[in-house]
Amino acid sequence: MGGYLKQALFGCLAGLAFLLAATHGDAAEFPTRPIRLVVPYAAGGPTDVVGRMVADYLARDLKQATFVENKGGAQGAIGAEAVARGDADGYTLLVVSGSMFTLNPMLYKKLAYDPDRDFLTLAIVTEDPLLMEVHPSVPAKSVAEFVAYAKQNPGKLSFSSAGTGGVIHLAGEMFKQMAGIEMTHVPYKGAGPAMVDLIAGNVQVMFDSFGTALPAVKAGSLRALAVSSAERRAELPDVPTIVESGYPDYLVSVWFSIAVPAKVPENVAAILKASLDRALNDESFRASLGKIGYSVKRPQSAAEITKFIEDDRARWSEVVKARNISLD
Repeated sequence: MGGYLKQALFGCLAGLAFLLAATHGDAAEFPTRPIRLVVPYAAGGPTDVVGRMVADYLARDLKQATFVENKGGAQGAIGAEAVARGDADGYTLLVVSGSMFTLNPMLYKKLAYDPDRDFLTLAIVTEDPLLMEVHPSVPAKSVAEFVAYAKQNPGKLSFSSAGTGGVIHLAGEMFKQMAGIEMTHVPYKGAGPAMVDLIAGNVQVMFDSFGTALPAVKAGSLRALAVSSAERRAELPDVPTIVESGYPDYLVSVWFSIAVPAKVPENVAAILKASLDRALNDESFRASLGKIGYSVKRPQSAAEITKFIEDDRARWSEVVKARNISLD
């Protein structure tokens, strides 16, 4: 069954399954043991931050211990494969960085998992732009000054990312292409380590997710040059968009979701989705993520989630082809 049909069927059954859960013995007992959220990146990055916030909410809402396990490598593919091949009983969830479901299928010819066949996405938790940030040693206070500096110093600038082939990496590649400059890509096993090296001055620039970048910018450790959304962000009203800085087609966002193996029983998936949807509507949960720069989505139907993912794939397909990027 294709990914869209699977999602659609789940959408039809989810409401009924959840109602049945209240009276059906087996479903009513879920969960009876700890739930594990696999974060397929190193600790400290945006996927990890979102995962820990979700784990904390699920623990309270489902009244069952919930913990995060970091299992990084191969742009999230290692963790995703482990979940896809694991028990489909609802006790193991995957915290998904959007690139795992949109970019990896384009970049790997032999990907060890299929996002549509192997997973059911229960909720899109956050969607945010990137922040173009530089180390204070870079003598540029605007995008125009940065581009001019890069052209005057060819080969001297490097940009960090959470790993080759992710949104943060391709955002840098897209900017290089549009600005006509050269920078060396330095990949890390997660946004956390990439940020540490940027703050240390070992690399000069990073296109990081807004929520992860915001604290370092506010602390003065890094300088924000522009944001990748269509409009400025209220948290940094004086920071322009890359669009208004002269690149009208530069619109990039990162998103994070929660998925389970596709064969998880519908009634169990419905219980988990209902809990996640409550989180997305919970003002305390929204405020907690909002304080650190994350924009929380509202609950979406299965069809809406499928369309969201398909639209993101279409957006990035052109970039991957133009840059001829492959991870094989």
